[in-house]
Amino acid sequence: MVEHLLRYDQVDISYRGELAVKQVSFAVDPGEILGIVGESGSGKSTLIKAAMGLLSQEGLVTRGDIWYQGKNITDLPGRDRRRLNGPELGYIFQNAGSSFSPIRTVGVQLYETMKEHSRISKKEFQDRALELLAKLGFSDGMRILKSYPFELSGGMQQRVGIAAAMLLNPRLLLADEPTSALDVSVQKQVVEEILMVRKSFGTAIVMVSHNLGVIEAMADRVLVMRNGEMLEYGETRKILTDPQTAYTKELLAAVPRLRRK
Repeated sequence: MVEHLLRYDQVDISYRGELAVKQVSFAVDPGEILGIVGESGSGKSTLIKAAMGLLSQEGLVTRGDIWYQGKNITDLPGRDRRRLNGPELGYIFQNAGSSFSPIRTVGVQLYETMKEHSRISKKEFQDRALELLAKLGFSDGMRILKSYPFELSGGMQQRVGIAAAMLLNPRLLLADEPTSALDVSVQKQVVEEILMVRKSFGTAIVMVSHNLGVIEAMADRVLVMRNGEMLEYGETRKILTDPQTAYTKELLAAVPRLRRK
């Protein structure tokens, strides 16, 4: 029996004492893509931020446990959390450009990220970064490394954000609405790039989106959230062909679809 890579067990999350997520349970297996879908304010992003320890000071897991590779990570101290985030858990922000400093090149920032977790020379970093960028479809990786973030388009910044999350080859990638600010053609490119990450590295992925069409194009399983509660959870094909709630039917009717090739 395969051990779950990530497992949420009856998790409640509160902000300023107000319950935002209620009794959520799900699991992610090695190499699996789980899609978490729901409208704004449904608790999607809160769920994955809890795994990374990125809840604000006012946010707290108030009940239940979050397990990663059999280890309860709910209350890890800061030092242990830093060892985990990056090499084990990668994160793609909704707007990757905002996570880069505007006054330093992309290459300098990626090199510093790698140095935080391993001894690596600039030459070793450059070789590794260029190889990764090439795998992810960048035709001129050196230009990317030498660029400042503002010299890249929003779509390119988002794609570089994916590369940044993958530099340390994490086992699990958490993606927070990574396509929401992009036009449809760039959305498709980002979706294909994230799928390439799974194909090339065997990375498990949790993909948060309000767009069920994006989730349909990517996910093996899907979790439907509304007002902080689970409505449906199971195989993507089953839920999308036979939704059990009116809310899931509304989501299916309301969004355009991206399909696998």
